[in-house]
Amino acid sequence: MKASLQLKMGQQLTMTPQLQQAIRLLQLSTLDLQQEIQSALDSNPLLDVDEEFENDTTKADGSDNDPQEIKEPENLGDNTEENAAADSDWNDDIPEHLSTDSDWDDTWQASAAPGPSTSSSGGSGDDDFDFDSRNGSTDDLQDHLLWQLNLTPMSDNDHLIAVNIIEGVDDDGYLKVSLEDIFNSLDPELGLEMDEIQAVLTRVQQFEPAGVCARDLQECLSLQLRQLPQDTEWLPLAQKLVDEYIELLGAKDYAALMRKLKVKEDELKVVIRGIQELTPRPGSQIAPQPSEYVVPDVMVRKVRDGWRVELNPDIAPKLRINEQYASMVKRADSSADNNFIKDHLQEARWFLKSLQSRNETLLKVASKIVEYQQEFLEQGDEAMKPLVLHDIAEAVGMHESTISRVTTQKYMHTPRGIYELKYFFSSHVSTTSGGECSSTAIRAMIKKLIAVENAKKPLSDSKIAGMLEEEGIKVARRTVAKYREAMHIPPSNERKRLI
Repeated sequence: MKASLQLKMGQQLTMTPQLQQAIRLLQLSTLDLQQEIQSALDSNPLLDVDEEFENDTTKADGSDNDPQEIKEPENLGDNTEENAAADSDWNDDIPEHLSTDSDWDDTWQASAAPGPSTSSSGGSGDDDFDFDSRNGSTDDLQDHLLWQLNLTPMSDNDHLIAVNIIEGVDDDGYLKVSLEDIFNSLDPELGLEMDEIQAVLTRVQQFEPAGVCARDLQECLSLQLRQLPQDTEWLPLAQKLVDEYIELLGAKDYAALMRKLKVKEDELKVVIRGIQELTPRPGSQIAPQPSEYVVPDVMVRKVRDGWRVELNPDIAPKLRINEQYASMVKRADSSADNNFIKDHLQEARWFLKSLQSRNETLLKVASKIVEYQQEFLEQGDEAMKPLVLHDIAEAVGMHESTISRVTTQKYMHTPRGIYELKYFFSSHVSTTSGGECSSTAIRAMIKKLIAVENAKKPLSDSKIAGMLEEEGIKVARRTVAKYREAMHIPPSNERKRLI
């Protein structure tokens, strides 16, 4: 084949670095955006945090929220004599000679010191005081068990066995390692036997929390029942039920339980109520999962007869161009320092413009969502309208992919709670009248029907489908099952209750 040169003309869409940056910022969550901003502040000296944005009428990030008015104290500089006198009085109370290892709190109480209030532990102030981090316990379940083990008199061999048992306990408090594996992991020269390991396990199972180091749910509940007062009236029946008929309890075969235990319904109710007060995961009492908080990106509130949509001003710091560095740029200078400042100045402007574009797009999309779903905000889930990304994309004149990026991992604070923007989008189901009903509204109806059902005779999926059809909504039984499973609601045979 002969080599040749050809000239072709064509059009091609190319994404500029600015556009790529804008798209990347658009799809970031609040936490990721804060990290991105912090990274930009660390790498670009031309970017700076606008610490006085409260007094500005126009923000550097382009958000449309009206800034809060924060009035400065008047005549701040006219009281220098009074301030000096106050400082003098305060200094007079401090001893002239202090030991080198003395603490501030030994001499002066933080609550009595002039100026901004500080915490007694030397914190910066009430706004920065993190109660959870300073008062929360960091010990896990194994540390708690080892602490109890150190207070329990044991021989060296028993102590070694107990340590191996505790190391095999998971966060829920269950022993996930078999006694045979523990026996095989120990040194054969110790001359230990399985009976000794079982004896140590029985002793460790008496530690707090009750039910810890159990090998299954049955043993966990049995251990907790043994630690109850022996004069508990329903205790013998509960122990027999857990030890022998726990499978029937799991299957909720109450008729068989009454026949096996030879009790009446009222007596069985008391026993089941007592068992329900036990803890199936005792380890969760010692090391609870930390609470996770969602910071909303958009705030929605009712104003007279309408709804106002605003961006949350606290999701990210307000940025500005460092004017001191920007003023050093010289147009005719091509030195390395000048080029460095020029490049970073341009990057800072692009970054601020991308932030402004992100905020404007987010506010525009959120406002249009609120406009579509006003009935949901006023009436609840059952009034949710069918909505897809294409509807919002046409309304705001953007592509569906852009709407998908905006609504992913973005949250809206409403009077009804905090919702992800994706929550407002749902498919539709046809009604007998020719209209449409959103899947979110159908889920709310299913949840409402199940909430008021007879606990002794729960509604089946087919029955729920028939009740919805009476309301004019055509759904199949498998659709009801799919929605029910999505809401983590068990089937009718598992929802059956005696009490």
